[in-house]
Amino acid sequence: MSETPVLFTPFACRGVAFRNRIILSPMCQYVAQDGHVTDWHRAHHARLALGGVGGALVEATGVTADGRITPGCLGIWSDDHVAGLSTITRLYHDHGAAVGIQLAHAGRKASAEVPWDGAQPIDPADPRAWQTVAPSALPFLDGWPTPHALSEDEIAGVIDAFAAAAQRAVAAGFDFVEVHGAHGYLIHSFVSPLSNQRSDSWGGDEAGRFRLPLEIVRRLRAELPEGMPIFYRLSLFDGVDGGLTVDDMVRLAAALRAAGVDVVDCSSGGVRGSSGVADAAPSPGYLVPHAARIRAEGGVASMAVGLIVTPEIAEQAIASGSADLVAIGRELLADSNFAYRAAAELGMERPNAVFPRNYAFFLERRRYR
Repeated sequence: MSETPVLFTPFACRGVAFRNRIILSPMCQYVAQDGHVTDWHRAHHARLALGGVGGALVEATGVTADGRITPGCLGIWSDDHVAGLSTITRLYHDHGAAVGIQLAHAGRKASAEVPWDGAQPIDPADPRAWQTVAPSALPFLDGWPTPHALSEDEIAGVIDAFAAAAQRAVAAGFDFVEVHGAHGYLIHSFVSPLSNQRSDSWGGDEAGRFRLPLEIVRRLRAELPEGMPIFYRLSLFDGVDGGLTVDDMVRLAAALRAAGVDVVDCSSGGVRGSSGVADAAPSPGYLVPHAARIRAEGGVASMAVGLIVTPEIAEQAIASGSADLVAIGRELLADSNFAYRAAAELGMERPNAVFPRNYAFFLERRRYR
């Protein structure tokens, strides 16, 4: 009997059991209506729920209406959003996968057109536009609108919004939540010295710049069920001179663990439109070694992401101890049965076992017909 690939061993996190280490990465779909789930979301997630992933993360979901990236992004700022989101959690639960939601605020990168319309800021004169916010009144890029610098009372309101959104995630049936602290969005913009030029207790030195994510996580940990894991997505580096480095993020990861984070999702870039190419040119598995540092030096479970495009890269990330989970996006879009392909290519004796039983039954019939 062949040995089970490490990629297909279970992973337990608080009260949640992931049947394998493959997680659907959160990917914006830009087709929500006033933040609500549409038929597109249900179709998108249905095919991925059938594919045998261990878990899934629903896309960046605005904790406030002005926290959306675009008018087409999902929302969780209202109790009215819970029913639609519940249809997504049921899809994954029906097919044996854990499911989480990425709680997000886009900050100064909000109020943008959807990608197929250019992804540029919506003209402020357009009735669809809204005022963006940030730690400091610094535009994301030249030509982008100047954001409103949040007051201390408004920062408290942001923390409240994340807490209320997390409670709605519980009501919708999610198994875990992920705080989006990467890609130049609001939380990341507080952490990076490139975008945070405040002189109060929410900026300045590292302790001040780390304060917002830590306050949000502590609040969520205090209010969420004990068995519900908290993931946190961070950008490992800004990839811009004077920006955040992996050393900085190791320290943040350790502080997040102490505050209540269970898994750190290791991404990169975004604070100034960067992809991190200054520190590591994107190539298959290029962020895995950095996820290993977060895990080893930050003392917290890590999830590797970043062009994990083959079963071998995914297996090596787990088998080497670099990461506890792997987040896969584009490859799962291209092949929603990636988990089956990985099991077969890695020599799993019964690769169809990664599927829900009814789906595996029909695949077996087709195979031997």
